[in-house]
Amino acid sequence: MSGARLHPLPLLTGVLVAVLTAQLGNWQVGRALEKSAMQAKFESVAMSRAVPLGLVPPEEWQTVELRGTWRPERSILLDNRVHRGRVGYHVLTPLELAGAQRWVLVNRGWVAAGTDRGRLPAVGAPPGERVVAGRIRHASDKAFTLAADDGAERVWQVLDLPRYRERSGLPVADFVVQQAGGTDDGLVRDWPRPDAGADRHRGYALQWYALAALAAGLTGWYVWNGLWRTKRDNHHPVRSDA
Repeated sequence: MSGARLHPLPLLTGVLVAVLTAQLGNWQVGRALEKSAMQAKFESVAMSRAVPLGLVPPEEWQTVELRGTWRPERSILLDNRVHRGRVGYHVLTPLELAGAQRWVLVNRGWVAAGTDRGRLPAVGAPPGERVVAGRIRHASDKAFTLAADDGAERVWQVLDLPRYRERSGLPVADFVVQQAGGTDDGLVRDWPRPDAGADRHRGYALQWYALAALAAGLTGWYVWNGLWRTKRDNHHPVRSDA
């Protein structure tokens, strides 16, 4: 007696898994293309010539040129910033723009923490009017995550611009400038390049396609094995004595 060796449930499940994972891979490829276009825009903006800061809010990563006077008494330190394996701080100082009654918070760079965390590094600022170039980072960046107020005046774990305005009394702009160039103040300005994350989506797509190939291969093996068993049973039927 012979019978079909293929059951619809595992066959249908294998096909559905293969189709679904392939579609997820296609979706990740689409996201990678979107992020690649975004990355190209970031690179174009970041490599553009520095322009004076105008009244219109600048684009993320745009290179701008500021002219003004530092307000070092309103500086804060962002804690737990790591550079080449060493823990330190990012130094943020407001710059009062010349003749504009406007203030911009500038991330001036990284400074190492000492062995005694109770003693903060002494970081001043050059006096007089200065010209500062840097890249725009908007407040929507992940680094600007709201956190509980720890009561510290100078050392903060994260940057909260509304809280800074309240504490400092300065109506700083809704973005931060990452200062570029110059090392005469001893700060390290080794900023990471803009990354939209396209490679991450490509990696996800590869994983989904691998799962789709695995599901298709297992389904194909199931079909082949079932047909082979059916053919074998048809050629060698099992006899039963009456």
